[in-house]
Amino acid sequence: MSIQNALKWRYATKKMNGKQVPQEKVDQIVAAAQLAPTSSGLQPFKVIVVSNQELKEKIKAISYNQSQITDCSHLLVFAAWDNYTEERIRNVFAHSNAERGLPADNGSEYMNTVIGMYTTRDAEVNFNHAARQSYIGFGAAIIEAATLEVDATPMEGFDAEKLDELLSLKELGLRSTTILPLGYRDETGDWLVNLKKVRTPLKDFVIEFK
Repeated sequence: MSIQNALKWRYATKKMNGKQVPQEKVDQIVAAAQLAPTSSGLQPFKVIVVSNQELKEKIKAISYNQSQITDCSHLLVFAAWDNYTEERIRNVFAHSNAERGLPADNGSEYMNTVIGMYTTRDAEVNFNHAARQSYIGFGAAIIEAATLEVDATPMEGFDAEKLDELLSLKELGLRSTTILPLGYRDETGDWLVNLKKVRTPLKDFVIEFK
């Protein structure tokens, strides 16, 4: 399926049927998030994969009791770095150089520029920047899910502080940004499933400067 056709097929599934998504498809969706571009290639976020039903029940309770969270097969939690630190940035550059077989000091001038720019900013500014990077991966995961005909529901409707506490994210230097249930639509119980997909017409969506 082409990406455009996949995006026409997908919708924000409101009710899932509890059917399990094959692990290989979950792996592909997570890999798409991992391969997504990020600023300076820092990848300042993680993806937490939750399949434990008891834990999903606890997450549902702090997410306005949205049924997709417990009816889904796997729940992806996107969590961004709470701050950029020199150690984190150095580790990313060191890993890149090692993987590419390059000298350890390769790109050090650019790395030091990044360190100087990011580490002098307020932690909340840095978290918001990292959160925006997590959304790039989030979008990639949604698109990959659609190409695999796996339903996914983008969600921001949850108590982030309580979710961070539940998953012990603070200890990992992370803060939750958004969640993505993966599963399959309930064809008979979802009020949205048969409604026409509506988007702003391209003529009104695109602004061109020629």
